Amino acid sequence: MNLLRNILKNPTKSGLCDCHALISIHSSSLVGKIHASHSWVSRFESTEAKQHARLCNHEEHEDYDFSHFQQGLDFPGGKVTFTTQMKFISECPEKRIPCYRVLDDDGYPIANSMYEQVNKETAVKMYENMVTLQVLDTIFYEAQRQGRISFYLTSTGEEAINIATAAALTPDDVVLPQYREPGILLWRGFTLQEFANQCFGTKDDLGKGRQMPIHYGSKNLNYITVSSPIATQLPQAAGVAYSLKMDNKKACVVAFTGDGATSEGDFHAGLNFAAVMEAPVMFICRNNGWAISTPITEQFRSDGVVIKGQAYGIRSIRVDGNDALAVYSAIRAAREMVIREQRPILVEALTYRVGHHSTSDDSTKYRAMQEIDHWRTARSPLGRFRKWVQRNGWWSDREEDELRGRVRKQVLSAIQVAEKMEKPSLTELFSDVYHEMPSNLSEQEVSLRETIKRHPQEFPVDVPL
Repeated sequence: MNLLRNILKNPTKSGLCDCHALISIHSSSLVGKIHASHSWVSRFESTEAKQHARLCNHEEHEDYDFSHFQQGLDFPGGKVTFTTQMKFISECPEKRIPCYRVLDDDGYPIANSMYEQVNKETAVKMYENMVTLQVLDTIFYEAQRQGRISFYLTSTGEEAINIATAAALTPDDVVLPQYREPGILLWRGFTLQEFANQCFGTKDDLGKGRQMPIHYGSKNLNYITVSSPIATQLPQAAGVAYSLKMDNKKACVVAFTGDGATSEGDFHAGLNFAAVMEAPVMFICRNNGWAISTPITEQFRSDGVVIKGQAYGIRSIRVDGNDALAVYSAIRAAREMVIREQRPILVEALTYRVGHHSTSDDSTKYRAMQEIDHWRTARSPLGRFRKWVQRNGWWSDREEDELRGRVRKQVLSAIQVAEKMEKPSLTELFSDVYHEMPSNLSEQEVSLRETIKRHPQEFPVDVPL
């Protein structure tokens, strides 16, 4: 593992070339050169540069002082050297940033790969949680299609990012999710009944029925409530992380986002804030190929998301998001650096959104079924990790069948309980935001209750007044 951390810090010294095993951090400047034609450049050469060129070609000027050409500009942020050559930074590096990987598609560790050792207990728990998340998503998606809840979206194809990240963190680390991270809650002890309570908006929902389904949150589990607007959690994460730094906490903030959110202004503001303030926050981008129906090829021209970290002075890594061991190892190493150095890190996890964006979407309208099926089967993060766990003698087909049957019964039972449970009182719509309810909210509550009296047939009968 020490070798892994050394590569994260000094990738150019590692001597490793295998793109499957290499961890690539953009810690050094990637500057491409675009040389204009000599005739074009010469028109813009400075008089001083021309004089320098002439002097260099005549021995009689050996005593001429050229030291000012080697001097740099003492500019805020660091000294900048001068050059007489007109060179533009390339729009892209010559080679794409490699992707850190441990397991191949058949679940075999790649030769010479470096990763955090995982014991049987942790590995089995990781796999069981990945299966549980998959079953949970399947049944809740079906419940929405049956009209039992209003909305849902799945994490299908992204289970490894959820569970492997959760396993690599500690309960003290604060998570600001997007909306495909319920596996973090599952790992930390959020019960299946609590998931059902939130999606069905029961009186036991921690959000008291105020949020739409899948907008989970748990103060006890350090999981900040999901917010619908894209990328708003990223600047907030920088602030939360800075508060941990002020309190000398040995913990970090982990903020999730999708590739589509990198086109939002809050993504850039959040990274810049974190870099400048040196806040202990880990930004994890699930690059799953699609921002709803917009492919990444139409979102940005850069080499994915990992390259964006360098622009803000943030150490970064690209990891195979369908490889649970690679995700676990990278997040463990990144967390240690974030806390030790009190600086941010950006992780780009390459995965694929197998499911539709949400129950409001039909992804077959903009992508081929063959593509979806390929990632669901041949590139499944569960299939790959199961092969590795089973090959170690830690799992069997019998245990697989028992687990899936048991979880299915538990999820269905939780739904049945939630459907029969009372809804939050109307009072909860106005309380719990202010210590003392302001006059305008009091007036709104009175107005609403009067409206209900006039039109009782329009008000849900299962919501207590």
